[in-house]
Amino acid sequence: MSTPVAMHMSDGLLNVPTSILFGAVAIVGLAVATVGARRDLDDRTAPMAGLVAAFIFAVQMLNFPVLAGVSGHLLGGALAAILVGPFTGALCVTIVLVLQCFLFADGGLSALGANITNMALIGTAAGFLVALALKKLAARTKFGLAFTAFAAAFVNTVIASLGFVLEFALGGDPAFALGGVIATIVGVHCLIGIGEGIITALTVTAVASIRPDLVYLLRGTQRPLVLKEAAL
Repeated sequence: MSTPVAMHMSDGLLNVPTSILFGAVAIVGLAVATVGARRDLDDRTAPMAGLVAAFIFAVQMLNFPVLAGVSGHLLGGALAAILVGPFTGALCVTIVLVLQCFLFADGGLSALGANITNMALIGTAAGFLVALALKKLAARTKFGLAFTAFAAAFVNTVIASLGFVLEFALGGDPAFALGGVIATIVGVHCLIGIGEGIITALTVTAVASIRPDLVYLLRGTQRPLVLKEAAL
């Protein structure tokens, strides 16, 4: 029996009580995110949020190889948090996950709460905290912003995979050795995190080169326009 490697969980991977538990966690988390997003969004940033959600949805359709027989795709939490903030970012990723679940059967309905918890809540929060810690570096140069975006996306991916490990430990198939699940999931998502980091760094620096004022992470910094000037 092979060890599961996908963090985008399907129906039946978790038992019913665990699915219900993390469905409730997702509902509470999204309620908090909605309150925060109302504070962050305005006429200028709302269209940006729509573009971010559409971009993540499109890019998640593209898989990149990480090992023989294993591929990964963008999670998007750190990318969304850096561009539109952690609360709005969490809602953007949630919208993508819901659409994928209902339109493409990518991720089971019973596991939707767990998938939202991992990728939209845990991952986005972890990525934003890393980006926030490196905010001064991000505001200095284009390279500093790229490094910040890469680091945030890498951590976002690995921490989100640990959410999967927790859920599987609570309600997964006991036939799988937990140690093997941890090693496989975290190891694979460290590799996926590299791809996630590259995509996030390229996207964030591209946006910042054109409209640094629309990058949420750069709000309140003293030199947000340096990035645009350096790109000219």
